[in-house]
Amino acid sequence: MRRTKADALQTRESLLDAAETLFAQQGVSRTSLQDIARAAGCTRGAIYWHFKDKADLFNAMMARTTLPMEDGLAQLDAPGRTDPLADVLQSSMNVFHQIVHDPRTRRVFDIATLKIELVAELDGVRRRHIEVQKDCAQHIGHCLARAQAAGLVRPELEPATLTLTLLAIVNGLIQNWMLEPGRFDLCEVGARSLALFLDGIRPQAGVAR
Repeated sequence: MRRTKADALQTRESLLDAAETLFAQQGVSRTSLQDIARAAGCTRGAIYWHFKDKADLFNAMMARTTLPMEDGLAQLDAPGRTDPLADVLQSSMNVFHQIVHDPRTRRVFDIATLKIELVAELDGVRRRHIEVQKDCAQHIGHCLARAQAAGLVRPELEPATLTLTLLAIVNGLIQNWMLEPGRFDLCEVGARSLALFLDGIRPQAGVAR
């Protein structure tokens, strides 16, 4: 039984590796499940043993790389955190750093931003994307609300708007960098951009509000 489970896990990983490679090479829509099975040395039936459809396979491929980052964002809500703005900065910088320095992360972000069409076949991918964005926004929003309650954010600003602005900065920088990685240093520009954002939302000394 242990051998059977190990074989099944290896087959699943082989399918995910093949999907990742083919999606990166030729795009998601132009890659069939048969292409993935052939590249993995498996049958098409093996895909359906592990995954419901292409969207399910795609989401699993993304999850094995992005779940650690999602778990990191969840830590923003952990009890005992004393510097919410520093936590937001660090979690965002961790994402930039992983994209730049980890080839697999860079590849799956390239697929997710540049190699996919969210057509009907991939509606499950769109739904998963929305869920992840909502979850990220919730963790960041809670963190910014705590910072505001602690007097670290100007009181007239709405945490929901700040959250959307921060996500727009992070997502926008990633998408622009993925188009032409040599054009700018994602970590350096990301750090400066986030510093400008955070400086802009902090209370200004000597300014009446």
